[in-house]
Amino acid sequence: MQNFINTNRQEQAKEPAPTRIQSFEEIYRFYSRSQAAAQAERCIQCGDPFCAAMGCPLGNAIPQWLGAIAERDLKKAFLLSNETSPFPEILGRICPHSHLCEGACTLNDGYGAITIGAIEASISDLGFAAGLELPFPGITRPHKVAVIGSGPAGMSCAHFLLRAGIAVEMFERSAEPGGLLTLGIPNFKLDKGIVRRRFEILQKAGLKLHLDKEVGREVNFADLAENFDAVFLGVGATGGRLPRLAHERHGSVFLAMEFLTEVQNRLLGRKMHRRFDVRGRRVVVLGGGDTAMDCVRTAIREGAETVTCVYRRDEANMPGSDKEYHNAVEEGVQFYFHRAPTKIIVDNDGKLTGVEVLQTCLAEPGPDGRRSVKEVPCSEHCILADVLILALGFDVEEFSFLQKAGIQTRHRRLVVDKATGRTSHPKVFAGGDCHLGADLAVTAAAEGRRAALAIMEQLLGE
Repeated sequence: MQNFINTNRQEQAKEPAPTRIQSFEEIYRFYSRSQAAAQAERCIQCGDPFCAAMGCPLGNAIPQWLGAIAERDLKKAFLLSNETSPFPEILGRICPHSHLCEGACTLNDGYGAITIGAIEASISDLGFAAGLELPFPGITRPHKVAVIGSGPAGMSCAHFLLRAGIAVEMFERSAEPGGLLTLGIPNFKLDKGIVRRRFEILQKAGLKLHLDKEVGREVNFADLAENFDAVFLGVGATGGRLPRLAHERHGSVFLAMEFLTEVQNRLLGRKMHRRFDVRGRRVVVLGGGDTAMDCVRTAIREGAETVTCVYRRDEANMPGSDKEYHNAVEEGVQFYFHRAPTKIIVDNDGKLTGVEVLQTCLAEPGPDGRRSVKEVPCSEHCILADVLILALGFDVEEFSFLQKAGIQTRHRRLVVDKATGRTSHPKVFAGGDCHLGADLAVTAAAEGRRAALAIMEQLLGE
């Protein structure tokens, strides 16, 4: 260990931009055993590892599995990595590591942080390829739990309940499991075979998965609350935010998740509505987070004539992953920073022609520590567009069955106990975006785990 002086940080290899934009295949090639070991050997094994204690919402045993793979013990690294995380090969691909574990790494100041995300994904990839399996006991308890939603929070809750031998039935309104991981994150970041493999593991462990079953329509929530020992709500936050401008629901204005889901459904062999076809069109995306980067990079692959991203702050203040921004730049996306939309422009024939924006500047930090945005008067100008995609964040949907069950919400978000995830209903727990608002997959995973542990304590007294 501590070979950081002699060994430099090595990013995983990726396909050149001209090649990768021709398909939706994953762009990164993850480490071999020797490459993972060499990068893990750079870890200095801090006495107080900030990567785990401060940088990881799951509190993963990062130094421990780095040490194990550095010692060429793949099985130990695989089991340690999977002990606290419900899907490390997924989070190793999609987490904004530069803002989390790698951002908190001691070596980040001067030597280059350990490539924690790439090593994390590589350990599970290598372990599965070697035939390693996870230690699920099978269903050994008399209890059963209903999980509503198959996204990161629901997957996590189910994973840890099954690890305890508790039966789980999962209800998903879509035809594919995985929620955001399947329909919202493009294949070039996360191959869907990886998500499917996780569900195959859970089903082998005893999960009963019900697809195309929307609670509140095909499934009665009151029946779930009565017939199951506990219920976990992981319904996410899928309602896209609007800019409150005229023409925001024009036929050529898309919400980010509408666009991403339509493209993903086409890739899964289903028919895409023709209005989402951006071939040969000028696409403008509003927003600066990872979802915006997913949209611009998807539009490039879908054959758009030009793709422009408009963000009201600067590059340094973008909320998403640094690597996603740089990948977008490499792939030909143009960025306009310090711009705020003021008008969606539609001509006399009703055709979308552009978006009017104002220049902005950054002011003093607000209560959350982020610098606020000020508009520059008389700086209006137009950016030409045939398609406008709104990636401005997400809100929780309203579910009438929650109101009927008397489950408390605040601004649509579910109110839960911070320590347990329990809602105002004694048998119902919740976690992830439906409680926090739009957040990270790793945070949803942590909330799903928290609820699973609380459910175990309530049902088993353990």
